[in-house]
Amino acid sequence: MSTLTYRLRAALLGGALLFPLAAARAETLSMAVSAPPASIDPHYYTLTPSIMLSHHMFEGLVKRDPNGRIQPRLAESWRLVDETTWEFKLRAGVKFHDGSDFTAEDVASTLKRVPVVQSPSSFSVYTRAITGVEVVDPLTIRFKTASPYPLLPNDLAQIFIIPRSIGENVPSSEFNSGRAAIGTGPFRFTSYDPNSRVQMVRHDGYWGDKPAWDRVDYRIITNAGARVAALLSGDVALIDNVPTADVARMRTNDRITLSEGTSLRLIFLALDTFRDGETPDVRGPNGEALAKNPLQDRRVREALSIAINRPAIAQRVMEGVAVPAGQFMPQGAFGYNPAIPVPRFDAERAKRLLAEAGYPNGLSITLRGPNDRYVNDSRILQVVAQMWERIGVKTQVDATPLATLIGRLNRFDASVYMLGWSNSTGEPSTSLRAVMGTRNQSGSMGLSNYGRYSNPRMDTIATEAMRTLDDSAREKLMQEAMKVAMDDVALIPLHTQKSVWATRRGLVYEPRVDEETLATEVRPAR
Repeated sequence: MSTLTYRLRAALLGGALLFPLAAARAETLSMAVSAPPASIDPHYYTLTPSIMLSHHMFEGLVKRDPNGRIQPRLAESWRLVDETTWEFKLRAGVKFHDGSDFTAEDVASTLKRVPVVQSPSSFSVYTRAITGVEVVDPLTIRFKTASPYPLLPNDLAQIFIIPRSIGENVPSSEFNSGRAAIGTGPFRFTSYDPNSRVQMVRHDGYWGDKPAWDRVDYRIITNAGARVAALLSGDVALIDNVPTADVARMRTNDRITLSEGTSLRLIFLALDTFRDGETPDVRGPNGEALAKNPLQDRRVREALSIAINRPAIAQRVMEGVAVPAGQFMPQGAFGYNPAIPVPRFDAERAKRLLAEAGYPNGLSITLRGPNDRYVNDSRILQVVAQMWERIGVKTQVDATPLATLIGRLNRFDASVYMLGWSNSTGEPSTSLRAVMGTRNQSGSMGLSNYGRYSNPRMDTIATEAMRTLDDSAREKLMQEAMKVAMDDVALIPLHTQKSVWATRRGLVYEPRVDEETLATEVRPAR
């Protein structure tokens, strides 16, 4: 993946930036992120804003580098003892923030806690494969799986370790208050003001490379204009999710550095394909109730997909900060299938497909999505609605905060909705099992499949992939599973987001495919 860093040469938005170079050596780093964490609890919600905050205070057995490759962290090494047993050797001399020693018992108790946390989207998707845990000695732990499972090290990068000493079944509120916010990470918790800021101080007993900053003022500024203004005024030194409208002008300002890269986040539309009868947000062309759910008909799903002009959204709405997509993984990533095309815009064919499906006069749809989570999310919803109007699908947009939307989705009270998903493990397994896998009672599949799409053939292939030890064979199976789902129009991919960060002059930030904004990665320029 290429990283483009621009040294910029002129004033932005008519304002001057007065950032003294000495500020690059300041003890406190003030940074502004675009989305709030759901909790300080590192096991509460598989949401990127929560995960990236957790990385400051907590650590996993393994970590991901900026390109998504796994690296040692609290584990120094790992190996397969046999086809269903993984052994991890843990790092010696690691201390938790309270001064206690990190041991295998802490790993075992963490894994016991993960599935019992009351969560909107549980981290148990990353622990379900583990059927047994054996503490061999204080620095050795083994995990048993029911069948060969090569993705376990990848999955464990998402599980942050907490000390056994905080007790069992500690509620998330105890993390938010700070009492239980004890990790091994480079920063220690100081305070949390929900939807406003988190403050942290450097953990002087940290085992690894010490961060450049004594303190971090981690601010949540969801309004894009306010984030840019905070950077321009010198109030913060780093912002993420630079507004697409400002990117071109920022490239001409020599007091700011932009860092850009393609992420692993797909923006997509999902559909209720589960209900046989009436579905809540789809009606006839005049608003009349329909006895049968039109979204169960593949022709209707394809019509809605090819009525969308993806290149137009990428260029005009996203202003080049996106890549049109037809699948979850971007080109060049593990699991990307070159045989899956980006659906071609064809409004006339979309109209014919609707007519063939029995809806020659179109439909009425409420399209739901967030207005505070993804780049230009509200604008994307409005543009998709306009495109659907042109094929006779009257579309009303309901854009709400993500928390409100997720509450509705958890009640299965939506028919067509927009979300984003980042395969932050660096391969497509989480989207195959969590977003498109058939929802089951055990939670091993379909945890984030709110449209309840189901294709047993895709499930079978994906399950086989996730127990195939050979990397090449596993990738082919994942490619096959993804093609089955995309041919079936399991959902409607729109585009892969690019990520853009801006720092003041004198600082640099290396783009990450997982979109995470980490204080540890903000460094003075050489």
